[in-house]
Amino acid sequence: MTGGAAAPLRDAPWLHEGPLARLLMALDSEGEEARVVGGAVRNSLFGQPPGDVDVATTALPDEVIRRARAQGMKAVPTGVEHGTVTVVAEGRPFEVTTLREDVETFGRKAKVAFGRDWKRDAERRDFTMNALSVSRDGRIHDYVGGLADIAARRVRFIGDAATRIAEDYLRILRFFRFHAIYGHGAPDADGLHASIVARSGLAQLSRERVRMELLKLLPAKDAGATLAVMADCGILVSVLGGVPYLASLDGMIGVEAALGIEADAVRRLGALGVWVAEDAERLWQKLRLSNEEHERLVSMADRWWRIGPGLDEKDARALLYRLGPERYRDRVMIAWARGREAAGQGNLGRLAGLPERWSAPAFPLRAADFLARGLEKGPALGDAMRAAEEAWIRAGFPLDAPALAAIADEARRRA
Repeated sequence: MTGGAAAPLRDAPWLHEGPLARLLMALDSEGEEARVVGGAVRNSLFGQPPGDVDVATTALPDEVIRRARAQGMKAVPTGVEHGTVTVVAEGRPFEVTTLREDVETFGRKAKVAFGRDWKRDAERRDFTMNALSVSRDGRIHDYVGGLADIAARRVRFIGDAATRIAEDYLRILRFFRFHAIYGHGAPDADGLHASIVARSGLAQLSRERVRMELLKLLPAKDAGATLAVMADCGILVSVLGGVPYLASLDGMIGVEAALGIEADAVRRLGALGVWVAEDAERLWQKLRLSNEEHERLVSMADRWWRIGPGLDEKDARALLYRLGPERYRDRVMIAWARGREAAGQGNLGRLAGLPERWSAPAFPLRAADFLARGLEKGPALGDAMRAAEEAWIRAGFPLDAPALAAIADEARRRA
């Protein structure tokens, strides 16, 4: 119920047991109040694990530190100027933040002051479902209609959507991400309209923040439909810096379901945004991806179109040996997602599971095998070893001594 205590969360063990219960007891006494706020409450109401647990309190940061240390907990003033103290209890970190209220508002640099008003603190947050708080007795407090929006699976900005977005343009991407994870049906109309109007503000965001939001959105249950809306609104092309391949992403989602595997954000990004190597380079720069993420995208772009239903297991094993399990699976799944196999044919599905039933052996020949055959150290030795490895792959990875000796002899003869 807006404005006070609502539906209970009394049966949540994470709230009543362990270090969190001790922390809340220490902060929720002697004239001060403490509650769990935000994502942990939301997730629990959706029947999901709470994840990171954040605590809000009327106590000032110095008092939070004093009380935590009196309980034998470690207290680190990680953001004390903003009222945040990280309390570590039994190895678990909890962010504890003093209630705040806006004094002056000018984007992300709004001037705030510490306060004791739970409603005003809630109204500073982004979405109604993120503004819920729960007391240590399990009572849920809702000041902005978050419970109704959770029941309706509706992601809605608190107050005026345009104002909330102007405070931080990343909230446009958060709006779509939360809809993809928690929403149902079409996105909230007011939030969608405000996001479209303010989309040019995305250019002000750091690439790292955009990357983080996109990689969180991509594995969501309704990522495909949500990204299609973003494309229709002209938002997705701004994020990617290029044309999105929505049908390819839909195909990847179907392939994941057929294989019974969890969504992988980077693989879905490859399906959505990478057709050729230049796409991988653009996304690397546009989103400031890690080197490992960039290399995976480059690998996905590399001749995926050559993988089709005619690929036999011998050639697939050679590809798996060269790429390693993760990049092999990426490449096969990309090809399958893009219709390189007729529906129901099944060969690519079988080959996608090759890493589970076959492990590529290590190349068994060493430099000593070629030195013993009279080769000297130098370029010729490296050439002979590379030629021998290729011959070993073509032969199907034999490990018996006679076959290996024959391969080494032939490479030595050709050196």
